[in-house]
Amino acid sequence: MDSIPITGFDHREFRTGIGYDLHRLEENRKLIIGGIEIPSKKGLVGHSDADILLHALTDALLGAISRGDIGEIFPPTDPQWKDVSSSVFLRHAAELLEGYGWKVANIDAVVVLEQPRLLPYRDQILNNVASLLMIDSELISIKAKTGEGVGPIGTGQAAEAYAVVLVSRSQVPKLM
Repeated sequence: MDSIPITGFDHREFRTGIGYDLHRLEENRKLIIGGIEIPSKKGLVGHSDADILLHALTDALLGAISRGDIGEIFPPTDPQWKDVSSSVFLRHAAELLEGYGWKVANIDAVVVLEQPRLLPYRDQILNNVASLLMIDSELISIKAKTGEGVGPIGTGQAAEAYAVVLVSRSQVPKLM
């Protein structure tokens, strides 16, 4: 059987990555989401700044290009990562992505937090993430949800974030 040429077909490779993160909330801690400090009585507890969104995004990017996870590259047992901004982690993942010839096609993320409401900060968070990844903010969707008063999220004990990324590659990798 003869093959039929497909015109207009994009021969790029595509991959997806999924990221997830959860941290406890405690009083007298800063609440940092997407690299933006948000006024709150409680903040996230972690070895770094505990930015659940940037952690989930970092893992999603690393997963999409099969380069491990945030805990392998930035172990919480290593004192050099104590209280560091999670933007360092996301920038590293973005540099790896680019080095292997990949680029972000789109991102869809969800932050689940009972209080405070994130809607007033969403554009600021979105623009910061776009800046860190050096991509157009139109490629990113960030949604905020609550735990509806149920479980550790709903009772204000913790917060979590989910991220899905689609990456594409149409060039020869620089790092291979």
